[in-house]
Amino acid sequence: MAEVKLAAELRTEFGKGAARRMRREHKVPAVVYGHGAEPKHVAVEGHALMMALKTPNALINLTVDDTSELVIPKAVQRDPLKGFLIHVDLLAVAKGERVTVELPIHTEGVLAPGGNIMEHILNALPVEAEATHIPESVTVSVQDLDTGHTVRAADIVLPPGVSLAIDGEAAVLQIVAAQAEVADDPDADEATDA
Repeated sequence: MAEVKLAAELRTEFGKGAARRMRREHKVPAVVYGHGAEPKHVAVEGHALMMALKTPNALINLTVDDTSELVIPKAVQRDPLKGFLIHVDLLAVAKGERVTVELPIHTEGVLAPGGNIMEHILNALPVEAEATHIPESVTVSVQDLDTGHTVRAADIVLPPGVSLAIDGEAAVLQIVAAQAEVADDPDADEATDA
């Protein structure tokens, strides 16, 4: 995963009014925490941060007052209607440190014929990986899977250096049969009215 470089400035004002003024200036309030240090309240340029967050678990080299540190996004708050960033929590990490993150699950292949439906029980897989080598996603093959088949966390092939952060028996995907709609019978309604 590529490292994204962003600049930030320390915040001195707090509260809703200060956050609104910051967002009007196209900046996003954020908090950097981790490694037992005091949390740092910063403001990051909004567009650059939004572009960096398009990659899940992006590794960000954040420069604040001539010091830089590696961070990953831990919590991202967005406006529910317009989608712009409201606030971001950033976790400070170090090279070689292992972190727990959620990887998006992608599927490939075609289910067995017969009206099967794939049900996603988990949309993201919790894993533990080195902070500087977090994969973007995991891929699961559903080729020719039939009704009743369940893909468990342990069935997913993980990249080297990545381990599961949940029970291996946890269900991730399930193949179920399509439900047939019962057609309305007009004669049945008349029989119950009589």
